[in-house]
Amino acid sequence: MRLALREVLIAFRRAPLLSVLSITTIAFSLFAFGLFSLVALNIRNTLRTVESRVEIRAFLAEGASVDSVAQLMERIGSFPEVARVEYISPDSALARARRELGEFKDVFDAGFLPASVDIRLRDGFRDPRTVQGVSDRVRDFPLVEDVRYGEDWIAKLYRIRNIATAAGVILGAAFAAVAVIIIGATIRMTVLARSEEISIMRLVGATDGFVRRPFLIEGFAKGVLGGALALAGTWAANTVISRSFIKTDFFPISLALVGVLAGALIGGLASALSVGRHLRRVQ
Repeated sequence: MRLALREVLIAFRRAPLLSVLSITTIAFSLFAFGLFSLVALNIRNTLRTVESRVEIRAFLAEGASVDSVAQLMERIGSFPEVARVEYISPDSALARARRELGEFKDVFDAGFLPASVDIRLRDGFRDPRTVQGVSDRVRDFPLVEDVRYGEDWIAKLYRIRNIATAAGVILGAAFAAVAVIIIGATIRMTVLARSEEISIMRLVGATDGFVRRPFLIEGFAKGVLGGALALAGTWAANTVISRSFIKTDFFPISLALVGVLAGALIGGLASALSVGRHLRRVQ
């Protein structure tokens, strides 16, 4: 292992321009993938924030007693899909309508809006089918006159989420494939530059594992450096966008480390494939 590490350092010193080119290419490839992943992450977080606002509003019959409303809220709160149930009095509904629809605040009169119960659902239970199922069960209670939950809005929200997820998977796989191809090409340039050295090593009896080891470590090291540079570039781009245009979220530390590790693995894999192909040719 010590000999392999020494060979890596010698390779960096022997061809610094090629090494810098390889690391830069890896960094740009992973940077493009990182930017796309960052966009996908923020789209997902935005949709999750919007999704958290999904609620069912059950309008109550006029003159409902306090005890009957309390029993209704208790029964609805026992649904496994329900996270929270909140009672909205007619006065509170009027104040909220005037606050949210300020241009029409003079139209609303006291007693214009009925009392209602707002139902918030748990994570994982906000898809259109589940929301409709809960709404139908709530509508069956005698105390409930009507139920509204924005059926069209929820359907569009989940349609957007499904499209974004599919696009993320397809484009993410495409970016990853392009990154592997580019990184493999740059590593192959290094292998070809040292093809004569590899041939001599094979002639003196070096095993395939002995020949591969320095290149694998070199590819791993270049992947780490390229991944770190890509992460730094992605962070800089995210900072500029957040300060100049719109507030965006950055990768959590665990995901950022996974990105650097992915760069290392891609670099090692591309190096292994390139060296293996060359060794088969010189056999």
